[in-house]
Amino acid sequence: MLRLVGLGVRSRKVVVGVEMVRQAAKKGTLVLAIVAPDASRHSREKVLPLLTARHVQVIEGPSATALGAAVGRDAAAAVGVIDRDLANGISGIAECR
Repeated sequence: MLRLVGLGVRSRKVVVGVEMVRQAAKKGTLVLAIVAPDASRHSREKVLPLLTARHVQVIEGPSATALGAAVGRDAAAAVGVIDRDLANGISGIAECR
């Protein structure tokens, strides 16, 4: 799953960070969000209600450190996928776990 996320970042089909995920959700372009289970309470409260309201699929992903490593950062609380095919691939992998 993390490799697909990394590929998505390089192809600009993934947005990184709580604010970018929120912006994409508000625009209606967000298909899938991956939220780190160890993200701060503040970050989760900032993004999860909006994702629920916009009916965006949410996957509780790996740690913020692992998620960040996949996208070239120290840590990432959330990433969002804006490409439907990439989101379907990541969802399929997440269901297999």
